[in-house]
Amino acid sequence: MAVLSGLRLESFVSLCDPVETRVTYFFMTQNNQIVPSFSELGIAPEVLEVLTRLKFTSPTPIQHQCIPAALEGKDIVGIAQTGTGKTLAFGVPMIQLLGQNKGQGLILLPTRELALQVNEVFNKIGQKFGLRTAVLIGGASSHQQVQAIRRRPHVIVSTPGRLIDHLKQKNLSLERVNIVVLDEADRMFDIGFAPQIRQILSFAPQARQTLMFSATMPKAIAEMAARFMKMPWRIEVAPAGTTATKVEQEIFIASKEVRIQLLEKLLADNAGTVLIFSRTKRGAKKIATSVRDMGHTAIEIHSNRSLSQRQSAMAGFKTGKYRVLVATDIAARGIDVEDISLVVNYDMPNNPDDYVHRIGRTARAGSTGKAVSFAGPDERAAIRQIEKLIKKTIPVSALPVLPPRRIVSTGFKVIHAGDQDRGGHRPFRGRSRGFRRR
Repeated sequence: MAVLSGLRLESFVSLCDPVETRVTYFFMTQNNQIVPSFSELGIAPEVLEVLTRLKFTSPTPIQHQCIPAALEGKDIVGIAQTGTGKTLAFGVPMIQLLGQNKGQGLILLPTRELALQVNEVFNKIGQKFGLRTAVLIGGASSHQQVQAIRRRPHVIVSTPGRLIDHLKQKNLSLERVNIVVLDEADRMFDIGFAPQIRQILSFAPQARQTLMFSATMPKAIAEMAARFMKMPWRIEVAPAGTTATKVEQEIFIASKEVRIQLLEKLLADNAGTVLIFSRTKRGAKKIATSVRDMGHTAIEIHSNRSLSQRQSAMAGFKTGKYRVLVATDIAARGIDVEDISLVVNYDMPNNPDDYVHRIGRTARAGSTGKAVSFAGPDERAAIRQIEKLIKKTIPVSALPVLPPRRIVSTGFKVIHAGDQDRGGHRPFRGRSRGFRRR
């Protein structure tokens, strides 16, 4: 890596004071008011300088506990809710250790959006050090990815499926990897990446450091840690299922027939940016269309959208071009947008863990936010499961006075009298008589 102040990154790390040994299990409640400093964590001065310039002043609990342990070379299972700064918790140690020990870092994530966001953070921190990264994700140019691999990146950021593709095509080898990070591990297991992760870890050298981060701790993660990690430290800064302290939660028992009207009422009553979760891709598209018909700027994001479309949607949401983003659960872990004021679960999630991740998109980094869920009369058991996980009772509110029902946009318009042909007949130009496609 590049020279810093006359010292290579490999050499200046050795000048840091050794980190004192910490207990292997740490628990911190969110009411803990201790505000530590990054300078206490064994971070090299040059890296501290970058963090200060980027306005990272005080470490979050997960950063405070994971960074020193990771710098000692410990394997770690870190449990913390979304929005608590897990990227820096593994990013700072990885950059520093790679400078000291050379080798290569590998970061696995469940979605393209998360991979791009993590890569952005690494580039911000590592730019001064000449850090090279390669992002390997679906929907992007394979040729460009191969070119990035040939530049011998210090860090590979990838989704499991695309990494397996490159391994099978012999585009890269993992023999230089000495640090592996599994970020949002529970989500990767939920969407079926467990076999690929096991395969990837079997390709990586056994003499490596492995860091696993998750918002929850399902049994599959414990089994993976026991099999592929060396006496891992479990660092838990909030119990599994803990939601952000300052998020206001509310549930409406609403049939599907009135949900669009209820959503219109919420959008009128709540200012700011809004993230809406739909269970299906088709549902996301319909909701976005309805929101636009209400006069709001809206865009949808789901797995049927191309990578460029998803990137454009995210960029537009971040910059305020779109007030409303409608997403499926593929985006529950891939959205890192400041100041989302309202999260709406238009459909209840398939499992309680997804509820935690969805509402974790608001009230991030100590700010306030609101999460509203629509549940059918037959979904009370699902509500109880969520309440059991988060150890809270979610208030159920009565339906407010709803606005009049809107005519749903169908993609067709009525042909008026002036559209008739000269013989007085109405032309057939659509799937039903009297309508034509816009």
